[in-house]
Amino acid sequence: MNLQHPPGLRAYLLGTTPADPSSPEPAPAGRWAVERTMLDRAGGTRGTFTGVVIFSPDGDGGLRFHEEGTVVWPAVNGDTFSGPATRDYVLRAADTPDALDMLFPDGRPFHRMSFSPEASQDRHWCDPDTYRVTYVRHGEDEFSYFWDVTGPRKDLLLESVLQRLPGTATAADGLGSKP
Repeated sequence: MNLQHPPGLRAYLLGTTPADPSSPEPAPAGRWAVERTMLDRAGGTRGTFTGVVIFSPDGDGGLRFHEEGTVVWPAVNGDTFSGPATRDYVLRAADTPDALDMLFPDGRPFHRMSFSPEASQDRHWCDPDTYRVTYVRHGEDEFSYFWDVTGPRKDLLLESVLQRLPGTATAADGLGSKP
């Protein structure tokens, strides 16, 4: 079965109206500022991540998710670590409306992304811990997601708030350049 992205969610992430399939123009990339708070509940440690998330067409009907920014986290010796951080995922059409399946870059399944009330929560088991995610759409230009990670190795709460950046079109590769 060849699934296509639900135009609503794909268009929302890219910041476009659904593209005309006959148009030779590629869809622009959607750029979002991201602010993340991170809490290690076991140790009471708090950190942050600040950066940008870029959603861009991948050429196979999916989207690339690229995140880059700066993480700040207390170090073991009492200092504070501050440095660059990146992550990448692939989004593929799901079998339900307005949902996308998020995969690791090597194709392994991660979780489902959706804002619909019946599908906005998902989980991912990463031996031996369980990751639970909830997505919330706050409007045309803002959404958030929360990870509640529990298990014998981790006890984390991560909250990410994304706000659309103006002028979402970027260079052809959709990564690292500004409009």
